[in-house]
Amino acid sequence: MSGVAGKRRGTAPLRSGVRRLMFPAVLYAVLAILILLPIALVVLSAFTSTTPRPGNLSLSGLTLENFSTVFGAGPRRAALNSLVVGAGASLVALFFGGFLAFCTARSNVYWRGFLYLAGIVPMFLPSYVGALAWGLLGGPNAGLLNVLANDLGGSSFVNIYNMGGLIFVLGIYYAPYAFLLIHSSFSLMNPDLEEAANVHGARPLQTLRRVTLPLATPAILGSAILIFVLTIENFPVSQIIGGAAGIDTLPTYIYRLMNSSPSRGNEAAAVAITLVLVVLVVTALQRRVLAKRTYTTVSGKGMKPGRFDLGAFRLPALLIGCGYFLLATVLPLLALLFVALHKTPYISTVTGAFGEGRLSFDAFGDALGSDLIHRATVNSVVVAVSAAVVGTLLAFTVSYVVNRSKTPGRAGLGYISMLPLAVPAIVMGLGLLWAWLMLPFPVYGTLLLMVIAFVAAQMPQGYQGASSSILQVDRDLEDSAVMHGASRLRAIARITLPLLRVPLTSTFLLLLMLSMRELTVPLFLFTTDTRLLSIVIFDDFDNGIMQRSAVTSLLYCAVILVLAFVAQRFGADSPRARKQARSHRRDPR
Repeated sequence: MSGVAGKRRGTAPLRSGVRRLMFPAVLYAVLAILILLPIALVVLSAFTSTTPRPGNLSLSGLTLENFSTVFGAGPRRAALNSLVVGAGASLVALFFGGFLAFCTARSNVYWRGFLYLAGIVPMFLPSYVGALAWGLLGGPNAGLLNVLANDLGGSSFVNIYNMGGLIFVLGIYYAPYAFLLIHSSFSLMNPDLEEAANVHGARPLQTLRRVTLPLATPAILGSAILIFVLTIENFPVSQIIGGAAGIDTLPTYIYRLMNSSPSRGNEAAAVAITLVLVVLVVTALQRRVLAKRTYTTVSGKGMKPGRFDLGAFRLPALLIGCGYFLLATVLPLLALLFVALHKTPYISTVTGAFGEGRLSFDAFGDALGSDLIHRATVNSVVVAVSAAVVGTLLAFTVSYVVNRSKTPGRAGLGYISMLPLAVPAIVMGLGLLWAWLMLPFPVYGTLLLMVIAFVAAQMPQGYQGASSSILQVDRDLEDSAVMHGASRLRAIARITLPLLRVPLTSTFLLLLMLSMRELTVPLFLFTTDTRLLSIVIFDDFDNGIMQRSAVTSLLYCAVILVLAFVAQRFGADSPRARKQARSHRRDPR
């Protein structure tokens, strides 16, 4: 008996170890299919002279010749433009997003509720729709702002088709990402450290500079990297604004390679690989900076939110927020509405365009009665909601394993999750197409493939959002529940998830908006039955059907607005969520 008991005692730790490693192994397998396989096919394409296709996967004919394109004048100029655009747009986005996040979460600025809406409303306007609208507003000759200035006796003063215009458009439409991530960080921040600084004589600006902002470092750095990479790989805005200005960025250069005749997909893949290396270096630097300090700000002692007194800056802060709202939302929507209502998008006078019979709702009637628009709307909603739900769950699971467990090799899950951020969406879409054509799952031509593609392409955004939130919650709360007999899963469900309800809802909302706005990845995956609204808008714009493109854009924004409202209503802002949050603050056990 003692021998049997000894064997049982010996096999128990082994079984426990196997079970402990099984879950990370499953996560590795899922991420490998979602992310590694498409990227591997792109890498293979860069080192071969033939494009990977079903039944044509071979390692013969390996060559480095494709990389000679990387060092040519065209890619060098495109890479430099991309870096300038990414850095400039990130600064613009962080300025507006971070500023509004601080004002609404931690200050006594006037009209705080309105400024919160001003921070997130531009998310309802996809960047390429904003670029389309600003093309209507700021064209050097026929731009509505310039035409209006001429009507009033002035001269043209706006030209959006240059490097500054490209940075401006990308910056204002990626600012909401910084707003959501940084606002969550400020909202969860325990003000005890700030009060301690005040007690020891620190002035408000010193407290802000030396306590508040350093504690928000994970969210600020995460937002900066997220926006930098998203903007340098943005294809539609670069195509609409930069293409008209003759400014090549890496995505537009890759797109031209892919669409040349014959297609130069192998060289495009080689150019894309250089981006992977750059972003991996940036991500590694971010992790190294974060690893040097602790950023825990939520503990079991409860929270008492505090606000900075802006004093005489309350009104200027409000005006800055209103100016951002005007540029990012009001003017573009008015331009789209004007074009949608007017008989022709090309006018010589704005003030004279309101004459009798010149405006009508006929274009709206045509769009609302179109089967194509109906089908695209349903497809977009189904894909976006499904991808956001699955993406949030997967991102939370992976970030929990990476940041809370001691599983060997857990850091690899984080690096794999961040990989799609380094791969241009246009190339990721191509890799996903090759991968799911070769895998033995009949999903090509279905909405399921769109969901899979969106989850894979947006994994970095979900992972960044979930990780920055988990880092702020003290793990002692969860460990205390386990020590008192709760299982780990029960502790996560009853302690960690309720505390993270607001940031996880923000992550869900972020993924939902990204899915609704996504255009580049589905360009390679859609079929007649799986067209999305973004595809319809881009096709119409590309074919010069400006009025229907404007009408569809407005309907598109309305759908996004409704989805966001529903998500907020039943998420962080629901009465049940507020009741749970108050309950946990009183009794975190």
